[in-house]
Amino acid sequence: MDETQHDLPAEERHVPVLLATSVDLLTPALQEPGSVYVDATLGMAGHATAVLHAAPHARLVGIDRDPEALELARRRLDREGLGDRATLVHATYDEIPEVLEDLGLPGAHGVMMDLGLSSFQIDTTDRGFSYSVDAPLDMRMDSASEGPTAADLLRDLPEAEIARILHDLGDERFAKRIARRIVEERQIAPLTRSGELVELLDRAIPGSSKASGGHPAKRTFQALRIAVNEELEILASAIESALDCLHVGGRIVVESYHSGEDRLVKTAFARRTRSSAPPGLPVELEQHKPSFTPLVRGALQADDTERGGNSRAASVRLRALTRTRPAERAH
Repeated sequence: MDETQHDLPAEERHVPVLLATSVDLLTPALQEPGSVYVDATLGMAGHATAVLHAAPHARLVGIDRDPEALELARRRLDREGLGDRATLVHATYDEIPEVLEDLGLPGAHGVMMDLGLSSFQIDTTDRGFSYSVDAPLDMRMDSASEGPTAADLLRDLPEAEIARILHDLGDERFAKRIARRIVEERQIAPLTRSGELVELLDRAIPGSSKASGGHPAKRTFQALRIAVNEELEILASAIESALDCLHVGGRIVVESYHSGEDRLVKTAFARRTRSSAPPGLPVELEQHKPSFTPLVRGALQADDTERGGNSRAASVRLRALTRTRPAERAH
């Protein structure tokens, strides 16, 4: 970990995106004593501490797949006098139903998902998330897991699959060219460090494309991180689980930072906010009415001021729903 960041408290190492907006959307559902707030991507508890301060009767169930992030969050919550209202769990966010069941909780009144990479993970330089620091190409959010690393994927996957990952998960225009260079390079020696990958990308991407769109390695590193951690596969299941666990009147807020993430969220939300009545039915029966209503129109983005002060805010898309009726029970 970067020594300049190692000793900083969590609140100085990560600036939550659209914090005030998220708190305003969530807290109306968390005012009753015993209200359950699930932060499914706890990180360093930026959103969680703000929500708990704004909803003093709520309790937090904080979930994160990164044990180091959980420990930082625990210290922050204790420091702010919120630790006795928080239960922190090491899990992935598609395990929300199991986590709530283990705690004896029938559901949640509020759910927050802030997707993507946190500043803490970027600052943890020995995991290879950052293209600005040379480190082993790991990129696993839970470094104790036995899953493949980014280096493993670049060593073992066929050229076409590497190109697909870079294009689909990183919106990389030069995915085929980069994949070809990676395969050529690994015939000599496999790529094992982030610095080696950055050098390869610098050679593979045309100079004319480096003048805009940020660092030329940004899209490739994003794509590999998403692939290594199976983020889209987990997200698809997690969104459905989160929606299912909400009580009537409960609210969910999701912040995504990549077109693939936002597409999954948008699709799941659209399905829950549409009537299921057959076309042409003259009267919409109660069981066909949507079970959720949007809290915002479309997807909210950060304003210019926040974008200028927080680089993560540039690509954020926030979507939010509230549950308006219970789910139909199977007969």
